[in-house]
Amino acid sequence: MSDAPPPPARLPLDWIAASLRRERTRAGLSLSELAKRAGIAKSTLSQLEGASGNPSVETLWALGVALGVPFSVLVEPPTSAVQVIRAGQGPTVASEKADYVATLLSASPPGARRDIYHLRAEPGAARESEPHIPGTVEHLIVGAGRVKAGPAGEEVELAPGDYMTYRGDVPHSYEALAPGTAFVLVMQHV
Repeated sequence: MSDAPPPPARLPLDWIAASLRRERTRAGLSLSELAKRAGIAKSTLSQLEGASGNPSVETLWALGVALGVPFSVLVEPPTSAVQVIRAGQGPTVASEKADYVATLLSASPPGARRDIYHLRAEPGAARESEPHIPGTVEHLIVGAGRVKAGPAGEEVELAPGDYMTYRGDVPHSYEALAPGTAFVLVMQHV
């Protein structure tokens, strides 16, 4: 009986093949051109894109450099391009001063600067918001009910289907004017 650890699991070749094809296509390179830039045989690259062969760290590293992407982009598992958050699910935070609930639908990924919220509000106290970071712009789309929203002194009444955009780096508010008011808010941080 051996005390040696088991060998590490091999990366699925189909992940690597799909990543290589995707990144080569994105870069607009032919098989020949990418192989030349990476200093590998065209047949080796063709095998890798066909999900066969046995790629080494050195080969994948050279391909990553030639493609201008980190090594991890070529070997990380695929993720779905579709994400669903069902109504009533997702991280939710309520206001202390108004009948106002915010559910984060999408946090801003690295390199992008926007967050998306689904908001529910009931008539009563307005939700007063302090200015956000400089350059913030808010985009609001009403789905149900009616809401009065916008910068202090410039509030506008909106109905289902209405869209509004305004500076979010100044004091602003949201006030439900009808029961069951719901809207989507995109906070863009410029």
